Amino acid sequence: MKRRCLVLTILLCLVAAPALADTTPLPEVPEKGMVTMLDLGAHKCVPCKMMAPIITELQEEYKGKAAIIFIDVWQHRDEAKKYGIRAIPTQIFYDSTGKEVSRHVGFMDKKSIVAVLKKLGVE
Repeated sequence: MKRRCLVLTILLCLVAAPALADTTPLPEVPEKGMVTMLDLGAHKCVPCKMMAPIITELQEEYKGKAAIIFIDVWQHRDEAKKYGIRAIPTQIFYDSTGKEVSRHVGFMDKKSIVAVLKKLGVE
């Protein structure tokens, strides 16, 4: 009986987990007056997991120069619709006036991200 309850509990968690929404407030995108890179993905998506350390590095390296933002669209489902994405990860780049200037779908390596940021005037 205990085993059956445990199995049912695990199944319930697996089924319910994707539907649980994160209530953490999201940052303003694009960040006012700053070049912004928005990475829309999910913590459990394989290419997104591959990008996670890159995003963390970029957030540190570009602190005060550019906003590097990650939003988990599995936790914040409305964001996928808001930004019109169909696949994850998707990276959206905004210039300092807040205009979208570039969009990429799929894994994006650090070198490619840095190249877009440089093109937008961020050193």
